[in-house]
Amino acid sequence: MKKSFIGFLSSLLLVAMSAMAQQKPRLNVSKTGLAIEGYDPVAYFTENKAIEGKKSLSTTYQGITYRFSSAGNKAVFAAHPEQYQPQYGGWCAYAMGAKGEKVEIDPETFKIINGKLYLFYNKFLNNTLKTWNKDETRLKAAADQNWTKVSQ
Repeated sequence: MKKSFIGFLSSLLLVAMSAMAQQKPRLNVSKTGLAIEGYDPVAYFTENKAIEGKKSLSTTYQGITYRFSSAGNKAVFAAHPEQYQPQYGGWCAYAMGAKGEKVEIDPETFKIINGKLYLFYNKFLNNTLKTWNKDETRLKAAADQNWTKVSQ
């Protein structure tokens, strides 16, 4: 009986590990296909702040839904959507650079670097943007390299 119980636990552990090992999707979107947790991608650039978009001001680009805080921002996005895509598929830039991992983000923690949007994890007293800023050049180079591997 003891051996079969241990065998059962081992099987259960293997199933759990297998489930955890499954890769996260390439892009960081909600189960409903919503990008940046519903925040307006254009506002990061024009207002230099994170502003929640409105459900009534949505558009879809490459199968992903984006929300906007104004009709003007929606029009700007429609003209050049590629310019407003977050780097690393919308995953945390710090985690991509430090570990090559896809980690969730806080859409209110961001940085614009050379006209590109970088998003960061900021929960449980762990603001990764602060750590990123201490070694940005190295972390960005590593993140760029890691993203080419994990995005395939």
